[in-house]
Amino acid sequence: MTPTHEFDPQLLSEVAALPPLPGVYRYYDEQGGVLYVGKARNLKKRVTSYFQKNHGGTRIGHMITKIVRLETTVVRSEAEALLLENNLIKTLHPKYNILFRDDKSYPYLKLTAAQSRPEGDALAAIAFPRIAYYRGAVEKKHRYFGPYPSAWAVKDTILLLQKVFRLRTCEDTVFNNRTRPCLLYQIKRCSAPCVGHVSPEQYALDTANAERFLQGQTQEILGELEKKMLAHSERLEFEQAAELRNQMSALSKILHQQSMEIGGKNGDVDVDILAVKVQGGKACVNLAMVRGGRHLGDRPYFPTHVEHAADVAALDAELESPAVALKEKSLEALVLEAFIAQHYIDVPVPPTLVVSEPVDKDLMSALAEQTGSRVTAVHQPREQRRVWLEMAQKNAGLQLARLLAEQGSQQARTRALAEALELPMDNLDTLRIECFDISHTAGEATQASCVVFKEHKMQNSEYRRYNIEGITPGDDYAAMRQVLTRRYSKLAEAARNGEATLPDLVLVDGGKGQVSMAREVFVELGLDLGLIAGVEKGEGRKVGLEELVFADGRDKVYLGRDSAALMLIAQIRDEAHRFAITGMRAKRAKVRVGGSRLEDIAGIGPKKRASLLQRFGGVRGIASASVEDIAMVDGISTELAEEIYRALH
Repeated sequence: MTPTHEFDPQLLSEVAALPPLPGVYRYYDEQGGVLYVGKARNLKKRVTSYFQKNHGGTRIGHMITKIVRLETTVVRSEAEALLLENNLIKTLHPKYNILFRDDKSYPYLKLTAAQSRPEGDALAAIAFPRIAYYRGAVEKKHRYFGPYPSAWAVKDTILLLQKVFRLRTCEDTVFNNRTRPCLLYQIKRCSAPCVGHVSPEQYALDTANAERFLQGQTQEILGELEKKMLAHSERLEFEQAAELRNQMSALSKILHQQSMEIGGKNGDVDVDILAVKVQGGKACVNLAMVRGGRHLGDRPYFPTHVEHAADVAALDAELESPAVALKEKSLEALVLEAFIAQHYIDVPVPPTLVVSEPVDKDLMSALAEQTGSRVTAVHQPREQRRVWLEMAQKNAGLQLARLLAEQGSQQARTRALAEALELPMDNLDTLRIECFDISHTAGEATQASCVVFKEHKMQNSEYRRYNIEGITPGDDYAAMRQVLTRRYSKLAEAARNGEATLPDLVLVDGGKGQVSMAREVFVELGLDLGLIAGVEKGEGRKVGLEELVFADGRDKVYLGRDSAALMLIAQIRDEAHRFAITGMRAKRAKVRVGGSRLEDIAGIGPKKRASLLQRFGGVRGIASASVEDIAMVDGISTELAEEIYRALH
C-alpha cells in the first residue's frame, strides 16, 4: 500500500540510497526539531518501510507527514547502535521517543586512599583514610561506593561506619591542626587518629573492615572479630577483647535494625530493582538499589512522550521482526526497556536487575557488551528478590498516584484562572503566563525578575533577571518600565512578523501604579492591553484578599480566598518574588564589597591577603578602613593600599 502523503523527492532518494547495515536514524521536521531517533539492524529496510506504508490517521502517520529531513549513522554492532541511539535521545529530546530527562548525578560514598607519611610526621592526615559524601567526577586513587539513590542514604551509611568502625570524617586541614580529640571521639563515633589515640595499624584494619562491610561481607567480618576477641581473652587482654565485643555488638545491632539479607541463596550483593507503573497516560519507573547487600532506598523517574512513543515503538518492532510484533509488548515493557537503555549509559550497571516486566534479550546482550560484564535481568523473582520487587512496585504506584494528583490539581488551577479571566481555553497546556517583580534594599542593587508559567507548572529554565540601572534609587515604577521595555520591545516586533508568540497573561506585582506604568509601555509597543493584570494586595495586606487590576479598564476582580485561580496567581507571584529577592541579595553582597574580592586585586597574594584579613577581620573591615590604615599592614605599600581602597569602593 502506498502512502497518501507526498514526500520531497530528495528525501526519498536519500532513503533509497541507504545501506543495508546496522545504524541509527533521525527524523527532523520543517523547523529543525527532532521527531524521532531509532536504531535498526538494517537501515535500508527499516527506514524504507516508514515511507512505503500508509499509516492513516495514527500518531505514526501524523509524525511521518512532518518529516522533511533524515540523518543516519552506520555503526558496527547492535551494542554500538544502542549506545548511540540513547545518547542522541538524551541530548536531542525527540518528540516521539520515550524520554527520561537527565537527573542530577548520583551521590557516592568516598573513602580516600591511604598514603605514606612524610618523615617526622607520625600523624599526617594522608595516612588515615577518611569517609565522606561525594558527588562528581571520580579519581582513580580513591575508592568510591555506590551509587546511592539519595544524599540521605549516603549520610546514613557514613553514620553506620562511624558507629562500628569509627573512621574519621574531618577534612585534612582540621585533622592536621587538632591538639585534642573532637566531640565525635567523645560520643564514640571516631577513634581520634588525629591525636594518636589509635595506631596506624589498627586504623588500617578498621578501614579494611569498613570496605568489606560496604561490599556485603558482614558475616565474614563478624566471624573474624569473634576469633580475635576470643584470642585476646585467652591472653587475658580483656580491654582489647571488650573493644572487639563492643564493635561486634554495634555491627550486629545494625544488621538487626536494617533487617538486611546479606548474600542469601542468590548471593545478592549489588542489585537494582526496577518496577514500572503506567496510568492515565503517565508512567513511573521506580528504581530501588541494593549495594553491599543493603537496601539503600529508591528513586522515582517519570518519562515523557509515553503515548506517542508507544505507537512508534510498536511499529519499530513490526518492521524489525514480524514475529516479535505478534507478541506485542506492553506499554510497561516499552517504558522499562527505554529506561534501562538510557539510564545505564552514565551509571554503572550491577550484575543483576530485578524487573517487573520481561526485558528483551537483545537489549541485555547489548548492555553487557557495552559494559564489558555479564548483566542478568530477572523477571518473576522469588524469595528476597520478590520482596524487594513488591516493595518497588508499591512505591511506583504511590509515586504515580501522587504525580497524577498534583498534575490534576495544577490543571484545575489553570482552567479556573482561564475561566475567571476569559483567557484562551482551546489548549490549556500552552497557556503562558509571565510575572514580574522588583526587588531592592533602600534602592541598593535593584533587580527585576521574570518567571514563566506554562504547561501547568513553573518553567525554571525560562526565568530571567534584569539589572536595573539609570533610575532614581527606590523608584519601582521606573524599574518596572525598564524591565517591561527590555522584555517586550524585541518580542513585539518578532510577534508581528509571526516569528514569536506573546504570553497570554502578563502579571505585575503591584496595584494601579504598576499597572499604569505597564499600560504606558504596552501602548508604546503597540501591544494588547488586555494581556496586563496587576496583583494588588487586599485590605491590611492579608493573604487571600488580593485583587486583580487590569490595564484595559475592566473592573477589579476579587477571586475569593479559596479560589483555585487565586492559588495559582499567588504561586506565580510568590515565585517571582523569591527569584527576585535571591538575585538582589547576591548582587547587594557584591556591591557592598566593591564588586571585587581581594584575590582579584593585582599584587595581593596569599600571604598579604591573610595579613589583611587577620588585621581587619574580613573584607568588610578592609573596605571600611582608610588608605593609611591599610598601608600599616606588613608588606602593603602606599600605592598598593590605594589600589585596594579603589577596588573595594
